[in-house]
Amino acid sequence: MSAAPPGRLVDNVAEFARLLRRAGLPVGPAETLAAAEALTRIDLGAKAEAKAALAATMVHRREHREIFDQAFALFWRDATAARHALAMTLMEKRKEIERKPAPAARRVAEAFARPRDQAPEPKDEPPRLDAVLTANAAERLQAMDFEAMGAEEIALAKREIRRLVLPLDARRTRRRRADPLGSETDLRATLRTSLRQGGEILSLARARRVERPPPLVVICDISGSMARYAQILLHFLHAVSNARERVQVFLFGTRLSNITRQLRYRDAEVAFQMVAHVVPDWSGGTRIGEALAIFNRRWARRVLGQGAIVLLVTDGLDRDGAIGLAENMDRLHRSCRRLIWLNPLLRWEGFQPKSQGMRAMLPYVDEFRPVHNLASLRALIDLLSRPAPARERIMALAS
Repeated sequence: MSAAPPGRLVDNVAEFARLLRRAGLPVGPAETLAAAEALTRIDLGAKAEAKAALAATMVHRREHREIFDQAFALFWRDATAARHALAMTLMEKRKEIERKPAPAARRVAEAFARPRDQAPEPKDEPPRLDAVLTANAAERLQAMDFEAMGAEEIALAKREIRRLVLPLDARRTRRRRADPLGSETDLRATLRTSLRQGGEILSLARARRVERPPPLVVICDISGSMARYAQILLHFLHAVSNARERVQVFLFGTRLSNITRQLRYRDAEVAFQMVAHVVPDWSGGTRIGEALAIFNRRWARRVLGQGAIVLLVTDGLDRDGAIGLAENMDRLHRSCRRLIWLNPLLRWEGFQPKSQGMRAMLPYVDEFRPVHNLASLRALIDLLSRPAPARERIMALAS
């Protein structure tokens, strides 16, 4: 990379930031300014130093590094990299290669191929709508696997996730509230009122039981095999955390992290940057038994009261096998009102829980559901609004 005048350098950094944004990376004005400032502190003649400076200011998650590396190699190679990338993409299509391209490479190619300045539509022509194509595109997006999505599909999926509403069946609590039409007699309020009337009970105070949704606790796996699904599900958890009260979210790989406070930020990008700072083991190994043991020991009594519902999101592939997993699952199941296991591997037909970890977990869950696309998320929302089903299917899978 050759040195450039400050003004041109800032323009190139801003254009590179827009490319990363189109590829799905959370790069905003703060990262762009920090990257431009970092390039003024290094030797621009050293490409490795420039790449390290840009990565340090623009990459916040481990899974984004592969996308950044490919975008950097294409963008900073020459000024016509976009045209070269598009030509290479067309050549690959003609070859009809059976091998599926990596998601990171496809997202970078889409970001380069997308026109930077789109011409506005003529105002004198009325808009033309194709309801059939729109319905087909929406249905295809609902059924598309999160792992197979490109940058554009991920952006559309995130917008759909923000519109989802998570209803939980309200349950009666021990608290009572004054209500003239209530079904219960409030003896304390009646006696207090009689003292102001000379000890005569002239009327009975009424009250009703307060109904509120139970607490929701989410324990999500962020290991290497779950990284793409966890990345999309975080948008769903962020929307739920900002729309509901009493929501607790935990992430685990090789250790357990509570990110409830970080997800309370209204701005999704700010929330995810805060999560990236407190979660050190993204896309690493998996220790489900150890993570559940820490949760049961440190957090269960704090967050599992009042009939809490627990969503356990993991593929069940534990690095430590089934060591301590059955005991901790049993304790977790007895501490909550409803335990739902969400597993993306259920998207495959004929799925069988053959690993030791899966077989140790299944007897202690109330529901076993897939979570790999928007349709599965909508099915989860419908499930949580209905009474808990019987457990015969779960026990049959575990046997």
